[in-house]
Amino acid sequence: MANMSKTKVPMPEQDPKVRARNFKEVTLGYTEEQAVEEANRCLSCKNPLCVQGCPVNVRIPEFIKKIQERDFKAAHDIIFSTNALPAVTGRVCPQETQCEAKCVRGIKGEPVAIGRLERFVADWNNRQPDQKISGRKKPNGIKVAVVGSGPAGVTCATDLAREGYSVTIFEALHTPGGVLVYGIPEFRLPKDLVKYSIMKLEHLGVEIMTNMVIGRVLTIDELFEMGYKAIFVGSGAGLPMFMNIPGESLVGVMSANEYLTRTNLMKAYDENYDTPIIKSKAVAVVGGGNVAMDAARCAMRLGAENVYVVYRRGEAEMPARAEEKHHAKEEGIEFKTLCNPIEIVGDENGRVCGMKCIRMELGEPDASGRRRPVAVPDSEFMLDVDTVIMSLGTSPNPLIRSTTPGLETNRKGCLIVNENEMTTRDGVFAGGDAVTGAATVILAMGAGKKGAAAIDAYLKNQ
Repeated sequence: MANMSKTKVPMPEQDPKVRARNFKEVTLGYTEEQAVEEANRCLSCKNPLCVQGCPVNVRIPEFIKKIQERDFKAAHDIIFSTNALPAVTGRVCPQETQCEAKCVRGIKGEPVAIGRLERFVADWNNRQPDQKISGRKKPNGIKVAVVGSGPAGVTCATDLAREGYSVTIFEALHTPGGVLVYGIPEFRLPKDLVKYSIMKLEHLGVEIMTNMVIGRVLTIDELFEMGYKAIFVGSGAGLPMFMNIPGESLVGVMSANEYLTRTNLMKAYDENYDTPIIKSKAVAVVGGGNVAMDAARCAMRLGAENVYVVYRRGEAEMPARAEEKHHAKEEGIEFKTLCNPIEIVGDENGRVCGMKCIRMELGEPDASGRRRPVAVPDSEFMLDVDTVIMSLGTSPNPLIRSTTPGLETNRKGCLIVNENEMTTRDGVFAGGDAVTGAATVILAMGAGKKGAAAIDAYLKNQ
């Protein structure tokens, strides 16, 4: 029986006042009843546009039909056939601009909650005791190296392992998962889920080596010498950008990357870890993306009394997801839009004691198609803060490029690839943020899939 409700089944959440001071997951997930009720809103379109909106082409109507039939195992297997990280994407994908944006139900009301249903299925499956991974071809003995264990690397490794390749992932940090462990906070993506996804990868026979900084411990050329026949570089974008304004070298100014890595990967919020993190009363986060929201919401949970998000355009122009902005506001974070920092001010000890900002107004559209922020004369004001977190985007670390002859990058330091994701070095492929600059988890996964298919074709032609 179809459920013709115009609105999604609401997502149960922790109360904002409670969750603003803990690191437990904000959204609690659907019950079986809620999932079936929401699944019944799907029209099972003959020509499903939602699938075209998905960078990894999850067979959406098929898995939703299985939820309607309460066959959650089959629903999981359908998703997992194209998506190696469903518990992750169900939580962090910008569904509202992808699959759900194309959903026919969204024309007269809200689209089907595809993301929430994907999360439900993944979480249900993770609770089952018996986990068999099927559909793996027999080993072909050909070695492939994957650099980086973030969304691009994990997806590429999964697809290659299924094809029978002998895959080794080289991860620079001490824990696999890439941005999923160092960047996205526990309250949005519980780290046990990432661990679980990595475990599934090891079930497929993928070997993961941590503390392996490629370009330092081993070079790309040395990997070829070790018998790897192709290499996929999914090393992400871990180099933070700054504004180059006066006062950026004061104590109390840091990148969102560093702040989030200390908080998430190194668990600064947990008293069982002695990770040093700055104890702040008032924090300004500069930027308007999802990373800025993550940093601001971490600062609040780490005990700050006031947290400001300072962004030079208006709220409508903020790249962060609507859900992230909504959650941040509910948690008491203040948005200072149409404001741009011009100087960070320090006290006699060289510590941050304030940030000087200027008010902005929006002028004509610029190259990005967004209206350009223009400073309003004589509108400077001081924001009383003791910590400033810069969340202005990241670019790829130059280490691999600078140690690999013949590997070309564009002016932003991103690896140049052709339509098959091959770089300018034969046998070296790349994808994800290392190629695009900072983007989304799901786009990196799409690149990992494409890279795996390209490597498979390349090695079969050898």
